[in-house]
Amino acid sequence: MRQCAAAIICSLVVFALPASAAKPVQVSAAPDTQWRLHGNDFGEQRHSRLEQINAGNVNQLGLAWYFDMYTRRGVEATPLMVDGTLYVSGSWSMVYALDAKTGALRWFYNPEVDRAFLAKGCCDAVNRGVAYADGKVFVGSYDGRLIALDADDGSVLWDVQTTDREQPYTITGAPRIAGNNVVIGNGGAELGVRGYVSAYDQDSGEMSWRFYTVPGNPSDGFETPELKQAAETWTGEWWKWGGGGTVWDSMVYDPELDLLYIGVGNGSPWNQSLRSPGGGDNLFLTSIIALRPATGEYVWHYQTTPGETWDYTATQHIILADIEIGGKTRKVLMQAPKNGFFYVLDRVSGELISAEACAAMTWATGVDMKTGRPVEAEIARVFDGKNVSLPSNAGAHNWHPMSYSPQTGLVYIPSMSIPIRFLQATNERDRMPGQGYWNTGFDRMGNVPPDIPNLGEVITQTYTAQLLAWDPIKQSARWTSEVGPIAGGGVLSTAGNLLFQGSSSGTLQAMNASTGELLWGHDTQTMVMAAPISYAIDGEQYVAVAVGFGGGAAAEAGPIVHHRDIPNLSRVLVYKLGAKAELPPVREQKRQLPKPAPVTAGAEAVDHGQVLYQRHCSYCHGDGMRTGGLTPDLRYSGQAVHDIWQDIVIGGVLKGRGMISFAPYLSEKDAEDVRQYVLSEANKLYARQQAATNTNQ
Repeated sequence: MRQCAAAIICSLVVFALPASAAKPVQVSAAPDTQWRLHGNDFGEQRHSRLEQINAGNVNQLGLAWYFDMYTRRGVEATPLMVDGTLYVSGSWSMVYALDAKTGALRWFYNPEVDRAFLAKGCCDAVNRGVAYADGKVFVGSYDGRLIALDADDGSVLWDVQTTDREQPYTITGAPRIAGNNVVIGNGGAELGVRGYVSAYDQDSGEMSWRFYTVPGNPSDGFETPELKQAAETWTGEWWKWGGGGTVWDSMVYDPELDLLYIGVGNGSPWNQSLRSPGGGDNLFLTSIIALRPATGEYVWHYQTTPGETWDYTATQHIILADIEIGGKTRKVLMQAPKNGFFYVLDRVSGELISAEACAAMTWATGVDMKTGRPVEAEIARVFDGKNVSLPSNAGAHNWHPMSYSPQTGLVYIPSMSIPIRFLQATNERDRMPGQGYWNTGFDRMGNVPPDIPNLGEVITQTYTAQLLAWDPIKQSARWTSEVGPIAGGGVLSTAGNLLFQGSSSGTLQAMNASTGELLWGHDTQTMVMAAPISYAIDGEQYVAVAVGFGGGAAAEAGPIVHHRDIPNLSRVLVYKLGAKAELPPVREQKRQLPKPAPVTAGAEAVDHGQVLYQRHCSYCHGDGMRTGGLTPDLRYSGQAVHDIWQDIVIGGVLKGRGMISFAPYLSEKDAEDVRQYVLSEANKLYARQQAATNTNQ
């Protein structure tokens, strides 16, 4: 599989090159340039003004060096480059300080997160990056801490717990610097928490303020007047469900306006009819909120999806820019959240300037510019297991960072179209929050995504992903490029009229930013989810990216991804013109399944085991047991594992490796039914492998 994919990639690159590509191109020295902030500049535009590497010579780009990280889970971090050191985080919130020219390790920090916390998160033990300020590196750890490190040697300056460790909170997002504060959010809405964002003094680690994004129990009082008003948009006893609204990714600080913008996530549970049975907008779910960074004071908000019920978070990348609209320069905020619309807001007032669909959708027909509210389709909230919702909970755009190029005036969006069918939950037990399963409020069984309804010429495949070059003024696509079945990685644009983006098939590619023409590609040997950066040292421009298969796709994407056998090779890859370093060969991934024990239970028990597996186990062990190698493929479990199955599932003997006890949710009979389902799937796989072997012979 890997050799075939690499061959296809190489052929695409050759065909995309200009006729003069083989001739060396003279390049001038690049000015020394750093990447000190998460999105490079205060607007988080993820655009580099370096142009030594450009559309005319990018075909000469080669691997300068690589660094192997110490774990084998998802990698989603944007590196920082400060004073010649590359600071990059990997899975389990580990931080690596590398020489930006050579890749030599300068220091390493391990926060030693308890592996049992893996059960408290939704989408792998990933980390999206660190923050830097005044000789300090800040990282949010998966178990809810915010840690300040000395940038020179990695020693701990302070370490504070930002969450209740007894609740299923995690941190995967990058901190942001806002004035003298460092700001951090958290995740956990799928498992029943109440969202908030917190700010801490950079020097002391003392909490400066905390802003809750959804109201709590009214009988306890409200932390702010805004939350009291927000509570009027909720019904029932929402606080018993947690409420959700976690700020798990995007934040951006505008020092000129002294405003901090945060993106708020989904409800807990997703299904609004459970958490707020009387309806309502459910503020401040799926909203963009402007706060004063010194005090956490509320300034304004805009809600993208009132009454959210599909996991349409507004935590996706927020970009700030000054753009001429209607003959007037406007200070704008731009976002493409999960719901499929592209929004342009006035970032001073929160006024909606424009909103248009940038992806196919079934849930809404547009946005009413008078009210700023989406116009929902009649079938939007039909959850009968037959109606198709588009976008799915994966979104038309997920966490993968966009880029804005002032040079082309375009926003480059990693987008995708994956449909889903939701089914109203019927089991009362499954409606309550609890560690071990997501409290979505929908029954879930693994299956191939349904066909997309006939929506005209927007979609040509059952599921597809594109890199979308979007004009934020005209609110239309300038060009699109197909990237595979799921979204490509984050995007970097440069003054060399280039776009860099990784793919789920294992390449880093460079395209013409004006046309989308493919100009260069490199086989990264693994999935590229994170966004690249660019910097220059001693007159040479570099492009760096952190790679490694994992994240939510590793468990949830199921049949869309796992047939391609993409390995996890957690690395930092750094490129420059004329470099010729090579990656080591990829070891063969395929393995033969020994003959499993026979199934001893009846069909009813096996079917019950499948239901329990999909409900409790699939988010770690994979939809249909297609894990991508991050956690054990249970079909390959040996007899020794089956002999202590109850000790593992009920007793929790492997808690230290992340496999907690499921005793609160499963009986011993339930656990045995899951085992019988695993054996059933193992025997099916064994039969397929034997048939393939016999055919090849």
